[in-house]
Amino acid sequence: MPRSTVPFNQSFLRAAVVSLIAGSSFVLSAATLPNPPVDENRDKKSETVVLAGGCFWGVEAVFDSVKGVSDAVSGYAGGNKTTAHYDIVSTGTTGHAESVQITYDPSQISFGQLLKIYFSVVHDPTELNRQGPDEGTQYRSEIFYTSEEQKHIAEAYIQQLSAAKSFSRPIVTKVAPLQGFYAAEDYHQDFVLKNPHQPYVARNDVPKVARLHQEFPELVKGGKQ
Repeated sequence: MPRSTVPFNQSFLRAAVVSLIAGSSFVLSAATLPNPPVDENRDKKSETVVLAGGCFWGVEAVFDSVKGVSDAVSGYAGGNKTTAHYDIVSTGTTGHAESVQITYDPSQISFGQLLKIYFSVVHDPTELNRQGPDEGTQYRSEIFYTSEEQKHIAEAYIQQLSAAKSFSRPIVTKVAPLQGFYAAEDYHQDFVLKNPHQPYVARNDVPKVARLHQEFPELVKGGKQ
């Protein structure tokens, strides 16, 4: 069951927009990435995908801010239910990746648009088994698809970006079927919204939300149409 929606926090977003973005490790600005060559059928009412791209706090915060996303939940994917606990996943031996389950309305935001945000704002897809200061397989870049359509779109987009040499290094993002998603402990949910001034969050996660607002204002909840 989706968790309750957190109210739109205007003061947090204002703080995010003025945060230091210059220190980002991303190779390119979001605006430089092309749109995916293929996209999904947008007549559907609701779809779900699980994306992994480093610490789930920032990934969740970005997608929670995207219009058409009704729920973004931090959790674990890639391993077994018995090991889906933060202390165990943090050992890097479970096969799990810190991930975010995204439920969205394709008529408002397509899977292809979510991927463009994922590759340009959420994380650096050229970092292998790490993101920024976090190291280990639990911080890998991976798309856990829930349909063959999502698989086709994701693989085609990675091929497009690779062929265009959109990044200075090879994309290492994996694409795999979702075998199971396990929600993380309650204290991890909405962590950025609840702790915007925590040092790690302020340095690594708030700038991602700020970049979303700067690069994709038309895709932000409450943003310009």
